[in-house]
Amino acid sequence: MFGLAPGAIDRHRDSTRWRWLASAPAVLLAGMAHALSFAPFEAWWLQLLALGVLAHATAGAPVRRAALMGWLFAVGWLVAGFWWLYISMHHYGGLHPALAGVAVLVLAALLGLYYAGAMALGAWLRTGRAGWDIALWSACWLLAELARGVVFTGFPWIASGYAHTVGPLAAWAPWVGVYGLCALAAAVAGTLAQRLRSVPLRQRVTTTTVVVALVLLAQGLPGDFTRSTGVLEVSLLQPNIAQELKFDPARLESQLVGLMRQLAAARGTLVVTPESVVPLTRSQLSEGYWESLREQLRPLPGQADTPRAALIGIFVGDDETGYVNSTLVLPADPLDARSEYRYGKRHLLPFGEIIPPGFHWFVTLMGIPLADQARGQTTAALAFAGQRLRPLVCYEDLFGEEIASSAVGDQAATVFVNVSNLAWFGRLLVQDQHLQFSQMRALEFQRPFIRSTNTGATSVIDHHGRITARLPPLTEGILEASVEGRTGATPYARWLAACGLWPLLGGALAIVVGSAWRGRRRTTAPPRP
Repeated sequence: MFGLAPGAIDRHRDSTRWRWLASAPAVLLAGMAHALSFAPFEAWWLQLLALGVLAHATAGAPVRRAALMGWLFAVGWLVAGFWWLYISMHHYGGLHPALAGVAVLVLAALLGLYYAGAMALGAWLRTGRAGWDIALWSACWLLAELARGVVFTGFPWIASGYAHTVGPLAAWAPWVGVYGLCALAAAVAGTLAQRLRSVPLRQRVTTTTVVVALVLLAQGLPGDFTRSTGVLEVSLLQPNIAQELKFDPARLESQLVGLMRQLAAARGTLVVTPESVVPLTRSQLSEGYWESLREQLRPLPGQADTPRAALIGIFVGDDETGYVNSTLVLPADPLDARSEYRYGKRHLLPFGEIIPPGFHWFVTLMGIPLADQARGQTTAALAFAGQRLRPLVCYEDLFGEEIASSAVGDQAATVFVNVSNLAWFGRLLVQDQHLQFSQMRALEFQRPFIRSTNTGATSVIDHHGRITARLPPLTEGILEASVEGRTGATPYARWLAACGLWPLLGGALAIVVGSAWRGRRRTTAPPRP
């Protein structure tokens, strides 16, 4: 790939046929290094270098070898990136260690098939023109990332674009979003790989100039698309309840007492609790408890005219209709109409919140409580204290395409509110990775994110994706902070809300079709006299 002429490709294959066994471990290690480019390390440059290793290994490779390299890279990357799923399945779910380990490996292996297919497609359609083949490489990589993020409800955890919440590519986030960054990063990696290939100097200079120009262009483009809507004082609760105790009936009363104590100590106009901080429905609570929580929201000294409210994580529903993982508004005034507002989680996690057909046996082995839930319906923002708040439950903030409509229009949210548990997955990597996803959404939509979590990553993120306040993980506490709401829409928010991910998909497919057409022209062209 990347500019080798057809005859040169054949010679290259013959001379390097034995090398693929040596390059396989290098690609696997590069995939593992790729996982280190994400939070908490934030080594954006390592993402480009690691992906460049894959681009180099697949350049000029036959289709099957390119597929194998893509699969090995993905397996190394994904196992290193979300090995913490082992903790939820073994430590909390009770699966045998070997079975839990195999489950993580199988998941990575299956998801790796997207990247195997992408590399095979690129090898099959390579044109021998450096610039066009870099575009083809970028398009194939983007198709794999889109497939992983969308198919079977999607699992885009640590998609390659997330490494660029920092660094020079971050300026493109409000224009093209995380998947656009995936494609741009792949183009940079392909250009790096091209420097090591037998590519004519003129083609190398041309493609390098184009890619560098794309990287630097955003630095001079308009940066602020939103404007302030004022400041809201918030209290973000972090109860730090271990997952094995969260649904323990013997510990339930102490949890509810702890919630009341934290509400009483909170000083913010808006108090936010983590996901399912009340692991029951309102009908299952003791009589008077809900009103006792409301009493903790009485006006603060000297602020009698400032209404207060809390967003409480709780379950809504029953055995017949299903249980919805929800966030309810608890205003200080029981007559406040906002007391009817509730947000229910809509994007459910397979195996943890919704059981795919045929897999009840697997979820039963793990013993996950409330593992088959119902979807929520509400998507409107909550108007409060001059702001419009858009709740998101747990990993819903991975799916920017599903919340883009909340970032455009007259009733667009001014603040996004993420409530999460995260205690299922331990401390290492997962908390910081999830925080990085919220940072990317803040960059894409230029909206602040406030996050209340059970065990860590409780924080405030401004509209530039910067963390302005954060509680230490695995500690009980209250984060008192100010958040500046924003209104207005970024270019990415506008086109994503109107068209979804189709423009990116269409652009990638156009490059693939163009490559196939160019290849057909080359093979059917009459010989020169």
